Amino acid sequence: MLARIYRPAKTAMQSGKAKTHRWVLDYEPETARSVEPLMGYTSSSDMRQQIRMYFETQEEAVAYARRNGIAYRVEEPHERKVRGASYSDNFKFNRIAPWTH
Repeated sequence: MLARIYRPAKTAMQSGKAKTHRWVLDYEPETARSVEPLMGYTSSSDMRQQIRMYFETQEEAVAYARRNGIAYRVEEPHERKVRGASYSDNFKFNRIAPWTH
């Protein structure tokens, strides 16, 4: 029963950083998922996959895992790299790729 503690990254469908400030404790799957042959549903007998707990800080999540005897792995968040670009760079004379419509 290994748990993963991480801070989720922002989704590609949003421009803001909503739902990325809290830390999440998820359990790693112990059994593989199986496909039901008649209808094609994917199922699993592992109920811990349905549990997802949110914490305000990493320390709270680690303290919860230690208090309950849960083996855990902490994944540090990757910071977003913002590269600066201006609108006028699209029309530079020495642009690498030609500008087209």
